[in-house]
Amino acid sequence: MENLLHYVWKHKLYAPDSFKTTEEISLEIIDPGTYNIHAGPDFFNAKIKLDDEIWVGNVEIHTCSSDWYKHNHNEDKAYNSVILHVVKIMDEKIIKDESGRPIPQWILKIPDHITESYNYLISRDYSIPCLEKINEIPEIYLNDWKTALLTERLERKTNTIFQLLKDYQEDWNEVFYITLARNFGFGINNDAFERLAKSLPLKYVLKHSHSTEQIEALFLGQAGLLEEETIQDDYYLLLQQEYRFLSKKYKLQKLENHIFKSLRIRPNNFPHIKIVQLAGFVGKKQSLFSKILETTDLKEFQSLFFSDVNEYWEKHYHFEKTTAKKKKTLGLSAINILLINTVVPVLFAYGKKKDKVSFMGKAFELLESIKPENNFIVNSFTRAGVNAAHAGDSQALIQLKREYCEQKKCVFCRIGHKLLCKKPESK
Repeated sequence: MENLLHYVWKHKLYAPDSFKTTEEISLEIIDPGTYNIHAGPDFFNAKIKLDDEIWVGNVEIHTCSSDWYKHNHNEDKAYNSVILHVVKIMDEKIIKDESGRPIPQWILKIPDHITESYNYLISRDYSIPCLEKINEIPEIYLNDWKTALLTERLERKTNTIFQLLKDYQEDWNEVFYITLARNFGFGINNDAFERLAKSLPLKYVLKHSHSTEQIEALFLGQAGLLEEETIQDDYYLLLQQEYRFLSKKYKLQKLENHIFKSLRIRPNNFPHIKIVQLAGFVGKKQSLFSKILETTDLKEFQSLFFSDVNEYWEKHYHFEKTTAKKKKTLGLSAINILLINTVVPVLFAYGKKKDKVSFMGKAFELLESIKPENNFIVNSFTRAGVNAAHAGDSQALIQLKREYCEQKKCVFCRIGHKLLCKKPESK
């Protein structure tokens, strides 16, 4: 309920006949202030008029006036700047700040149509609460929101990349390698693949770029997939021998192989296959990050992701059992997913870090050149009439679903705002 109160206060949507404090002092709200997402009062630098006197300060909002004391604001000097306490239910007639000063209180009355729309959205047991009403929103309005959502998503990913840069002494090659490895997990194994890359520094991999077997031994061994003593497969035994030597040479600590999941995933996405694809891609490409910075054309980007794996894997999805011969190179859809989730965020983060907007622009252009993703989230929106013209749109819709719909943050969503503000048609 407090989210709704914040929303109504911020957008000045309160009922027009309620402008008196609980002490019958006339109230005019000149400026609701700036919403505070950190500790302290809810809105900073608000401006109100009480009778004929103008007050400038902060505003605190609660469902019940007694929450002021429940949250111990009366003992916190940070709340001595509060000029108005906004509530829905008045169950404590007088509240005081830490200095003992009484604070004016106002009961915020929410228009019925806003309450009804809010209850409709929040109470619906759907992953996208507004799906049946989203076609009421003008497309130009949706397009603006998708642009903002995409930027929001890239900013979030940028923060993750910046943290990696901090952890790895500003080494963009290592950060790109770790980010790429994570996305080779294709969802279910993302965390495991990230741990794999962090346990196997890129500098060790690149020392063995002359040997596919040694690179695959490093990656599969680090993943704990070369520990079986009963397997008599010749290629397995070769990799096992190589890894034992290399792990001692570099003092490597292997991971637990149980963290790599293969249940209910297609054979082409089995951990063994994805790991050797990653190994072939990373191990055979010197100065990979520099090539990413230099490339501009979509087809050139896609060509960079050719993965050179040993011919052994043409007849295997894991060790021992032989299958029909099949190339195990990455498909175009998988490459596009890696471009969307690895290359685009890294380009955007690089541009932001170096203050070079051209790279940020290239990130957006690359997204706009890739077809929209084909997944349950995107398909749910498109069936409801929301257009996804390219991967930038599909990324925006994924951001909308995960950060707003799933968390019931309808009051923070522009679509929710439009639906909440919409007055019922007169009969």
